[in-house]
Amino acid sequence: MVVDLIRARLSRAHAFPGLLAACLLLILAGGCASGPKKPPVGTLEPDKFLWERGTENLNKKRWLTSREYFRQLVDSYPQSRYRADAKLGVADTYLGEGTAESKVLAINEYREFLSFYPLHERADYAQFKLGMAHFYQMHASDRDQTETIDAISELTAFVQRYPKSGLIEEGQQRLRQARDRFSDSNYSIGVFYLKTAKYAPAAIDRFKQVLKTDPEYTRRDGVYFYLAQAFIRQGSPAEALPFLDKLEAEFEQSEFLEQARKLSATLKSEMTKKTGGVSHAP
Repeated sequence: MVVDLIRARLSRAHAFPGLLAACLLLILAGGCASGPKKPPVGTLEPDKFLWERGTENLNKKRWLTSREYFRQLVDSYPQSRYRADAKLGVADTYLGEGTAESKVLAINEYREFLSFYPLHERADYAQFKLGMAHFYQMHASDRDQTETIDAISELTAFVQRYPKSGLIEEGQQRLRQARDRFSDSNYSIGVFYLKTAKYAPAAIDRFKQVLKTDPEYTRRDGVYFYLAQAFIRQGSPAEALPFLDKLEAEFEQSEFLEQARKLSATLKSEMTKKTGGVSHAP
């Protein structure tokens, strides 16, 4: 179809001066775009040439062009000092594309790098990016959390293996975000059991699971508050009070703080009356 179109345009070239030249440029451009990225004949350091061109295009977010240069280096110069970095470059181009398919390919490339070069000076970078490739695919807390779990696993490996990495601060931040996402899922389910299903035991199990698996959960003030409510609904006010106390002790600011104080005071007052003026609150 494309060939027929070009032939039709060429047949009109005499009637429209300059059209022939434009068609030729179109053909040449297409040919260049589809050809492999190779260093010019006679280049003294062809591997360096490929590395520099790949990096240049990577920085300009020309993912496909960059990847072609890096691929040529990886495939053609196995002994090059740039080969490991080029392999990372291939992974970065996939991650940069940002599609679901390209992220999967990026994960494979980062894993291969860590398998081939476990002691490389940029192994920390590869491990961090591996975690981020999963991180970028995390779903909302009410959907499947497989990618969140994988992100937590890979970012935990990064933080534990490379505590002196220049990326450690961001890695810790991203790990916290991934953990929060997973804990959000259990937290939301617990709230559903408590408010909608009216099933306190199931809510208590979910909230306790959050506190056990993620004691630093950012929104644990909500966990404390609703866990206390669940115990009250179950008829165990004495078990509710410690969580209300934790909320007050750990959070100077919280949307649940004022309610927790009032609820705590009410519970303690009621318990005092039941025991004849002696409070058995913890």
